[in-house]
Amino acid sequence: MPSFSFVHLEFLAWAAMWTAGLSVIAFLGGGLLGFLVALARVSSSGALRTAAAVYIQIVQGTPLLVLLFLIYFGIAILGFDQVPAIIAAAAGLIIYSSGFLGEIWRGCIESVPKTQWEAAECLALSRWQRMLKVILPQALRIATPPTVGFLVQIVKNTSLASVVGFVELSQAGKLINNSIFEPFTVFIVVAVFYFAMCFPLSLWSRNLERKLNVIHR
Repeated sequence: MPSFSFVHLEFLAWAAMWTAGLSVIAFLGGGLLGFLVALARVSSSGALRTAAAVYIQIVQGTPLLVLLFLIYFGIAILGFDQVPAIIAAAAGLIIYSSGFLGEIWRGCIESVPKTQWEAAECLALSRWQRMLKVILPQALRIATPPTVGFLVQIVKNTSLASVVGFVELSQAGKLINNSIFEPFTVFIVVAVFYFAMCFPLSLWSRNLERKLNVIHR
């Protein structure tokens, strides 16, 4: 039986790149959708606020694993037989990320002191002008550390994408282990790759929190 070699390491490195790529897609897509959800949550329209709240409750109440299955098999039921695994995985992670980022950013927008809203209102700015010129810049400062922290969760949650056939880092480790049966060696290397991706993000999040002085703002 062959042992762990450079070829296996190279395969894991490629899988790590797919993991990183899927994480970026999930973050950008989920961020865009989550931003719209956050704006809807603080909208003056009661219908929009209710719709966004229901969306968040559904997404946050559905495990990512179930969400991936629903998307993968749901698209097939609609008549699209050959759904690429990356499409199903990306769609599931984008929806999952949007639910959590939307709620994180909603909290950050609402945490801007009420006096700032009132001061902007005194300047006769419209609601969108108040939001764009006064509230969102301050909310961005508050939201940056938790957003970067959530990015770490996205990277780790990509490991569930294997259920729809997407070969990311964890799945690549399983495939190698099935062929050489060296679980300790294989998954130590897998863990090192995850650590190499997640630790800089965690460090960045802590540095941002300290630099922006969010806690003592």
